[in-house]
Amino acid sequence: MILSRPRGFDELGLRRGFADRMLPLLVAAMAFLAALALAGWFGAAALSRHWREGAGAGLTVQVPQADAPAAAGSASRVATVEKLLTGTPGVASAHVLSEQELVDLLKPWIGSGSERPAVPIPAVIAVRLTEATLDLGPLSRRIQAVAPGTLVEDHGAWIGRLLVLARSMQACAGLALLLVAAVAAAVIGVATRSGLAVRREAIEILHGLGAADDYIASRFAARATLLAALGATAGGLAALPILLTLATLAAPFTGQAASDGHTIGGTLDAVPQALWLALPCLPAAAAAIGFSTAQGTVRRWLRRLP
Repeated sequence: MILSRPRGFDELGLRRGFADRMLPLLVAAMAFLAALALAGWFGAAALSRHWREGAGAGLTVQVPQADAPAAAGSASRVATVEKLLTGTPGVASAHVLSEQELVDLLKPWIGSGSERPAVPIPAVIAVRLTEATLDLGPLSRRIQAVAPGTLVEDHGAWIGRLLVLARSMQACAGLALLLVAAVAAAVIGVATRSGLAVRREAIEILHGLGAADDYIASRFAARATLLAALGATAGGLAALPILLTLATLAAPFTGQAASDGHTIGGTLDAVPQALWLALPCLPAAAAAIGFSTAQGTVRRWLRRLP
């Protein structure tokens, strides 16, 4: 049995026999892909939350013949509908779009140089709700009673489709993470078996002299853990510039304030906080995969020794 050894002594010759060049490079590539998958996961979650809390908590009311008198009273139809909306529980605000705002909305279809179209267009009221789950049925009936023909457009159907899309993106990101972890485990397993084959004679001698399976497996596991952690750290750092760029471009779509991409602080703020917490976990996860894979591979190999 081996009683003691000098600090840093490599009795199994793993520094020469264990693939210490290709393994960190391959793990770095896996960590790079894992970082992008994590960014996709958290990006889809941020988009889903923004859609649900933003457009999902709003609706559009179109009032034709806006200046005509309402069904009851002398006020105009649009003023009556606006008053009804602002007095409804669950409605945070109701804003009647101005003529210029309507023209700006129509510019993509009528051209930027066009004025207000000659055909009559309905007045549009942008409504913000305090909660996206408000029952719109009674509200629509009350609006129809005072201003027949008014159209209440709920964004729920589109929001539902967008949420399904976001969840699908998260599922794809999760699947990518699982595939990356499986490939990383396979790469580490192949590297471990290669090291075992190269150092087979030294391992058999030590095993014959009484070295326990735990000792030999722990030496390989320590080496694999170190190389995997180093590779994952390099891969995560390599992915960071791309993540910062993507986060800055996606910030307006997730409801964040427009960040100044020319400042370091503005760029860093564009990255979701959850992603900042997840990225340091990549080296730890790679180290755990390297440790468990090397341990299992070496133990199975040692059990087949005579």
